[in-house]
Order: sequence, then structure tokens, then C-alpha cells
Amino acid sequence: QVPLVESGGGSVRAGESLRLSCVASANTYSSYCLGWFRQAPGEEREGVSHISWNGDATRYTDSVKGRFAISRDNAKNTLYLQMNSLKPEDTAMYYCAAQGIGGRWDDPGIYNSWGQGTQVTVSS
Repeated sequence: QVPLVESGGGSVRAGESLRLSCVASANTYSSYCLGWFRQAPGEEREGVSHISWNGDATRYTDSVKGRFAISRDNAKNTLYLQMNSLKPEDTAMYYCAAQGIGGRWDDPGIYNSWGQGTQVTVSS
């Protein structure tokens, strides 16, 4: 699998912003749809956002619509997640992933490459 490396997480107060980045070590992933997932302790992995290969189509889970924005720069092999107006319930480990097969965008089973995660903690 092509390694994916996330960065940009940290500890912030409610209402503040963070921008996550995910860099692929090979340029082949410019041809794939990409997604962001998150997982809090004791909970299942949740699909946060998804973007098509050329960035012309995006999807978001309802809880982040209007606050988060996904984007990609294929020339840099990089995926981004801009997170504004953060809430304590956004606290989780965030993972980027590359889609391997067709299916629902928020199904972890359709992704075949994952990063190690970056922690986001939001306090009230």
C-alpha cells in the first residue's frame, strides 16, 4: 500500500479552527477518491468527508456541514480538511484514506489505504 501521513492535529478551545493535511508518498493516488474518517474512544469509525479524484464532488456527514471543507492538491499529492467552529464532540483521532472499490463513501470497507491518524482535541 502507498503510505499516507496525516498532520495538523492538536488541542484547541471550542470555536477555534484547525487544518489537517494528508500526504501520499506516491503520485498514483491522484487517480483515487479520498476520504477523512474519525474515531473517538469507545465509538465506531465515522466517515467525515469525501472528495472525488479531481475535486469536483464532495460529501460530508451532517454534523460537520457548513463547518468543515475538504480539498485536494493532486500536484502535491496532498489532501486537506479545514475545520472551523470546532466543538467538543469533534474530539477524535482523524484518519485519511484512499478509496479502493465502489460503494458508500462513508463505509470504511471500501478504502484500501489508511494513514496512522492525527489527534484532534476540542475543549469547552
